[in-house]
Amino acid sequence: MTDSHDGNPVLKPSYCLGCIGKPRCPRRITEGQPIYLAVKGVVFDVTSGKEFYGKGAPYNALVGKDSTRGVAKMSLDPADLTHDITGLTEEELKSLDDIFNNVYKAKYPIVGYTSRRILNEDGSPNLDFKPEDQPHFNIKDEF
Repeated sequence: MTDSHDGNPVLKPSYCLGCIGKPRCPRRITEGQPIYLAVKGVVFDVTSGKEFYGKGAPYNALVGKDSTRGVAKMSLDPADLTHDITGLTEEELKSLDDIFNNVYKAKYPIVGYTSRRILNEDGSPNLDFKPEDQPHFNIKDEF
């Protein structure tokens, strides 16, 4: 845990933010390693669903990155495997919310948040980000 410029604590995630979205990252889908994917800036551990997300599985293209657009469009097209929701239809946005709440939040543990969710574009801390307001946030006595 480190202090931000305003004295409030900033939680360090327990996963490698640098690996999210890098297709050749050595940590990506290594046997015995956790399988992570992000939707709406929330990183889920989908290892328990490795038959869906593991190497060679149908939704493997979604892992290792924020695949919000792909989830909303139900698309595995590489162009859709991004956090960008610009131009999505009302129906796609509703589908995104339904899948986020009824699949990912309901089935898989949250292990962290992408940098886009906790940082501003200039890299400074997003002072509006409050972990306690995030889905499934639990304070642990590990610090």
